[in-house]
Amino acid sequence: MDAKSLLFVGLAAALVVYGVAIARGGFEMPTALQAVLGFVTAFFDTLGIGSFATTTAVFKLRDMVPVQLIPGTLNVGHTLPTIAQAYIYTRIVPVDSMTLVLMIAAACVGSWLGAGVVVRWPRRKIQIGMGLALLGAAAMLAMQQLNLFPAGGATLGLAGARLWIGLAGNFVLGVLMMLGIGLYAPCMILVSMLGMNPTAAFPIMMGSCAFLMPVSSVRFVETRTYSRQVALGLALGAVPGVLLAAFVFWTLPIGAVRWLVVFVVIYTSLQMLATAKDPDPRA
Repeated sequence: MDAKSLLFVGLAAALVVYGVAIARGGFEMPTALQAVLGFVTAFFDTLGIGSFATTTAVFKLRDMVPVQLIPGTLNVGHTLPTIAQAYIYTRIVPVDSMTLVLMIAAACVGSWLGAGVVVRWPRRKIQIGMGLALLGAAAMLAMQQLNLFPAGGATLGLAGARLWIGLAGNFVLGVLMMLGIGLYAPCMILVSMLGMNPTAAFPIMMGSCAFLMPVSSVRFVETRTYSRQVALGLALGAVPGVLLAAFVFWTLPIGAVRWLVVFVVIYTSLQMLATAKDPDPRA
């Protein structure tokens, strides 16, 4: 059995782990708005925009989820569509198997350590952390749009020092996922700067999230640091969005949408930092 076949087995195992965690957390009927949010964010997530920043913006604008529950809700709610994305893109996009497996493992270790820290953070610290993380995400999206990052090379794998740099980078991105900053855009930038073909980022970033998110979801569910109603709504609405984007609209021009996301995320991050000034007895 080759490395990719083992990854598909691993994805099936990750799906089982996620399903058991969700069942232990209990179910609560989601609203139509929550399911629609899952559909829309997963649709654009599949096209490479990312879902964490956009979902966080709606959470804040609609006051849908308490701040301290946002990181857990993002991870638990977006796990199912991310597993679907990883399965699809690992099958159709070529990438060196060893690089793929090691990058995924590095992100998973980072997420496990990061989740153990974030679940114990007070509300104010989460607000500040997410506000800064969102500003960073907006800056990277804007720089992508302005072509300020290397276009990447033609290689489909990493070796030597570049591999170690890639592993360290993906480890850090796994940690940051637990703060609510998406892995997609920074991972694409990372592999491009290391000389890889940018398309190779799709199975790496989606595979990383597909494995690390079920692992982190277990911790968020165990500590009840997520909104189970909203998370279930995101999960149920998202899968059709993934399939529609991957098989029907995968050539859709999304430049204008990215600029809209940049402005919305900047607004949300500034609002998050401003409200962090409020007194918090847990801080």
